[in-house]
Amino acid sequence: MSLSKNKLKYIRSLKEKKHRSEHGTFVAEGHKLVCELLPYTKCQILVATTSFLEASDTSGVEEVIEVNDSQLAQASFLQNPQQALGVFYQPTKDRTEDITEQLVLALDGIQDPGNMGTIIRLADWYGIKNIFCSPDTVDIYNPKVVQATMGAIARVNIQYTNLEGFLNKNKSTPVYGTFLDGRNMYEQEITAHGIIVMGNEGNGIRPEIEAFINNRLYIPNYPAGQQTSESLNVAVATAIVCAEFRRRAK
Repeated sequence: MSLSKNKLKYIRSLKEKKHRSEHGTFVAEGHKLVCELLPYTKCQILVATTSFLEASDTSGVEEVIEVNDSQLAQASFLQNPQQALGVFYQPTKDRTEDITEQLVLALDGIQDPGNMGTIIRLADWYGIKNIFCSPDTVDIYNPKVVQATMGAIARVNIQYTNLEGFLNKNKSTPVYGTFLDGRNMYEQEITAHGIIVMGNEGNGIRPEIEAFINNRLYIPNYPAGQQTSESLNVAVATAIVCAEFRRRAK
């Protein structure tokens, strides 16, 4: 089956959020990422080279289109396409599970797709199964976010919600956030479960969200008191905080 103009137009349209929402699908690209997603997420269309198809199990794919490198490049959002492009259905998962004994992330206005994808990948690495996002957080099905997750998007539950309502509903749960005026997190008691709030790249955590945080953490620089960068990248800070929580988990 060849890659028709209509199919190409459909795939290219998924670069925009309104079309992803309309169709309930998203695009993932590259041999490794597509192979990571295939066992977890239903694939509507797989556009791939002969070498990829010969080495992969595509039995669950609705439509397979074999192409050469030039045809793949027409559909791809990447500068250097890599063997395969998949159009996957956005999974519908049960979001009602009890999180009181879990460690979860709450993201307040994360905007950069690379940061968002990296945070999802970090959650997967550290066994954090649930991420709750404010409505203005970047769309997780943005192609750049999907690429940065390296497949973790299939294993982490991500929900967009009113964070104030979410935190108010879980006000009996410890809520942590990182602040320049917080307490050294290596000297502060932390629990194995709770909500870790990470804020916007430029503005940090909003005051209305900050009001729910009862554990203010500070990631100390080294050596103490030395002039240094104003702050850490939010994905880097998330990695440091999650690593410390899991290190001390009993």
